[in-house]
This record gives sequence, C-alpha cells and structure tokens, in this order.
Amino acid sequence: MPRTLVHRGRKIEVLLDTTVLPDGTTVRRDVILHPGAVVILPVVDAGHVCLLKNYRFIVDEALWELPAGTLEPGEPPARAAERELAEETGYTAGRWRKLAGCLSELMHIYAAEDLTPGPARPEIDESLEPHIIAWEQALAWAMDGTIKDVKTIAGLLMWDRLRQPGEW
Repeated sequence: MPRTLVHRGRKIEVLLDTTVLPDGTTVRRDVILHPGAVVILPVVDAGHVCLLKNYRFIVDEALWELPAGTLEPGEPPARAAERELAEETGYTAGRWRKLAGCLSELMHIYAAEDLTPGPARPEIDESLEPHIIAWEQALAWAMDGTIKDVKTIAGLLMWDRLRQPGEW
C-alpha cells in the first residue's frame, strides 16, 4: 500500500502508511524507520562497569546509560560497537561478546571486556560523562529506578545472567 514520507531527519524517517486490513477496513499508521543501533556494556574489571551520565534534553534530565549509538549506512554492528565505545568512553576492548539484538529499532547489545583507557571523542551534540560504577551498585540502580534507560537495564540484567559463575 502507499507509503508517504512525512519527515526525513538526521537519523530517522517518519512515514504515513495506508493499508487495508483483512476485513476491508483502510487504516493509516505512523511508521518510524531507524537504521539500528548498538549498545555496549563496558566491563572495566571484576567488579566495575562504565556507565555514562548523559543529559537528555527531551526529558531535561541526566540519565545513567550504557554507551550506545546509531549505525552508519552499511556499517556492521560489531564495528559500530567498537567505534561508539571509543567515542563515548575512550576505551578500546580486547574481547567482545554479542549479548543480543533487541527492540524495534534493532539494537545490538555487546559486552566489551579487557578494556584499555584512552581519550573519549563524543559528538558535538553529546554531553557524556563516563563513570566507573561498582557492579552491585549498577544492578541496584537498574532495579530501584535510578537507571531509567531501558537498553541499559536490559544490558546490565542480561550480562548478570550470562556471565560465568565466579567471574565476579
């Protein structure tokens, strides 16, 4: 059925779809197309994770988040994860594990381990503050509402379930 471009933004497109349901009813639906994204869980050491304190203007609040970013056209998710980790935290990782691909915009969640520090290179419109947080504190924040960002909660809880017993 017809699809009309309503808005083309820097990272998304908004379309208006018109479709006919099986019963013959014509409906119009808003559709947001997003190129996908990566989320990185920077595992600093046996008891710490790197979270970002990221000011989000849309909610006028600084949120605790995992580093994340949008895929560039044609960019493999693993390469985007490496790029975003370095840009947002300054770290590079010696080992990577893909944890999941989730959400409607297809976010690929990676754990980055064996980290090496370096200078962060945030984009011009990003206000990011990397902080090393004790693992138990990060989990507590995921459960008590201090962390409000769903991709961050998902990444923390997935890693908590998937890591090997006795690792931390």
